[in-house]
Amino acid sequence: MSHSPQTYDLVIIGAAAAGCAAAVYAARRHLNFVVVTKDIGGEVALSGEVENWPGIEHITGFELAQNFHKHTQAYNTPIEQGLSVETIEQDGKYHLVKTKNYGGKEKIFKTKSVIIGSGIHPRELGVTGEKELKGKGLTYCTVCDGPLFKGKITTTIGAGSAALESALMMAEIASKVYLVTKYPKENHDGFPKGETILLRKLQEKNNVEIIYNANTTEVLGENNVTGCKYTDNDSGEEHTLDTDGVMVHIGMTPNSQFAGCVRKNTSGEIEINILCQTDRPGIFAAGDVTNVPYNQIAIAAGHGATAALSAIDYINRWSE
Repeated sequence: MSHSPQTYDLVIIGAAAAGCAAAVYAARRHLNFVVVTKDIGGEVALSGEVENWPGIEHITGFELAQNFHKHTQAYNTPIEQGLSVETIEQDGKYHLVKTKNYGGKEKIFKTKSVIIGSGIHPRELGVTGEKELKGKGLTYCTVCDGPLFKGKITTTIGAGSAALESALMMAEIASKVYLVTKYPKENHDGFPKGETILLRKLQEKNNVEIIYNANTTEVLGENNVTGCKYTDNDSGEEHTLDTDGVMVHIGMTPNSQFAGCVRKNTSGEIEINILCQTDRPGIFAAGDVTNVPYNQIAIAAGHGATAALSAIDYINRWSE
């Protein structure tokens, strides 16, 4: 016999900057709420050095994520960890947040309101060898794994600021750094217009080689990365780079696939207004999973606070 799920005022999805900020506000208002998350800290924990969090001049992303968690625990916030949200469904005026644990067992949370603060994850190349070599020389987080390649050859793939920052970091660690961009040199030097300073710094490094107008087709290696293949977009010729490490930085994807009940843009970002409201009453969203243009920890935390205050207002006006 299945039990009816416990009913909450609020379910917060995610336990990084947005989710933890929302949890602190919800706890201070003594809401009956729970945080549902796969892990604590999300992408914040993988951020490496953080020097733009107001009030703290220097901290690592991992330490900052721990501080967020510690703050929530000071209020005895209930956190259900290791749960993946599958769907959010309607049950009259209530919402059913359906989750599964790593073993596939379902758990349902019935709630008056929901805050989605599930963040983003790195976009994959979708090429042969990528999945097999992830964690075996292929990484989506240069800050996390770059130091493992001291004195070795690395290849960063990407055409944005994250790729430039990755290559700059590796220039100080590796013996040789390749940076592969899909854009031709004629197109703003192969990188976005606003990244001139980073690009100039990179071009001054003797151990960095930028490969333009290239489409990565395969990551090579059996137990560890040994190289990668790319095609020249002009000539169609295939080339192979010998490399010990591959850093993939081709953008981020919102963790919003479960949120089919709210309006999203073509990138999968949840569309919100200035009160962090979605188009579905009682469902709010905050941080990097939304269509706000800047993915910054401070902005996500501010969003979390806004979403919580909006949810509190919604709950205060609640009627069956």
